[in-house]
Amino acid sequence: MSVKHLSPSQRQTSGFFDVQHNASGPLYQLQFNPKDKTPKYKQIVQSVITDIERGVLKNTEQLPSISELSVEYYLARDTVEKAYRELRERGYITSVQGKGYYVQADTTPKLKILLIFNKLSSYKKIIYYAFLNALGDKATVDLQIHHYNATHFQEIIRKNLGKYNYYVVMPHFTQDVDEVNYIDVLKTIPPHELVLLDKDVPQLTDAPLSVFQQFDADICQALEKAHDLLKKYSRMVLILPSDGNYPTEIAHGFRSFCINYDKVFTIKENAVNETLTTGTAYVVIEETDLSELVKKVRQSPYALGQEIGIISFNETTLKELLNITVITTDFEAMGNTAATLLLENKRVKVKNPFYMICRDSL
Repeated sequence: MSVKHLSPSQRQTSGFFDVQHNASGPLYQLQFNPKDKTPKYKQIVQSVITDIERGVLKNTEQLPSISELSVEYYLARDTVEKAYRELRERGYITSVQGKGYYVQADTTPKLKILLIFNKLSSYKKIIYYAFLNALGDKATVDLQIHHYNATHFQEIIRKNLGKYNYYVVMPHFTQDVDEVNYIDVLKTIPPHELVLLDKDVPQLTDAPLSVFQQFDADICQALEKAHDLLKKYSRMVLILPSDGNYPTEIAHGFRSFCINYDKVFTIKENAVNETLTTGTAYVVIEETDLSELVKKVRQSPYALGQEIGIISFNETTLKELLNITVITTDFEAMGNTAATLLLENKRVKVKNPFYMICRDSL
């Protein structure tokens, strides 16, 4: 058994030293971060456990010797011995006198997936559970939230790169985008390990698996399908809060429809100060504005669905009960499709279903 010796400049990448060990089996790469405050022996333990769980280290595969790790990482033998002793006590490895240390994995490893959402919401919950259900017992999933913040996303990836088989990302960012280029961060993830959810990033030339919405085209086409119902409305208003981190493509699609069909249109922040006028149809993003508009209509002489129209964004059970027309993506399909294609190891781009459900509010 031998270790491939690299120069210090070759070994150090972004604060990590990568040791490449090539025995009779496939190449094995152990990661160690000398700048991390975690005890060094704990880093070795976690690295080996992570690779076993990811399936990188196979059952009965031989590990580098204590001497090899000591030399390559400039560590005391006691540090490596302590790490291997803990791994052996926890049942992850076994030792054979005179031969070395070997992986002892009792079960078939599951895929490890890091799911990174932009925010938590009822719609994200639908995607999350559809994703889990489609994966079944073939994977374990950890969830983190980047809150639209590019710097926070960069930190999530920095801490977790190399620890998962797949990184499933919703790439919606509105904060710190001048300080951190999130596309460069996405490029640090190997393309075969990256899955884009909800939004495609065409700037990635080595395209990953992507299940996405095309917000501008989706909204414009959905409104076009309801053109006959919209004929009685000469004016349209989009209620789109600027502080809601919503894709700007929503406004682009709305504007395109109105221009193409000669509608007078306005885009407003909220519905609080809106004065209703007959012949107006509203497209509403947030449920607080939907509630405000429904209340205003009920307090007015106008009939909902005749003189005032309302279209809400994204389906819910309450909107169905209230007979509110919606334009919506199929959130369950998004989670299911992403998981199914991931398990099939396919790198394709799939546009998620998007449609309008016409009800009495239009």
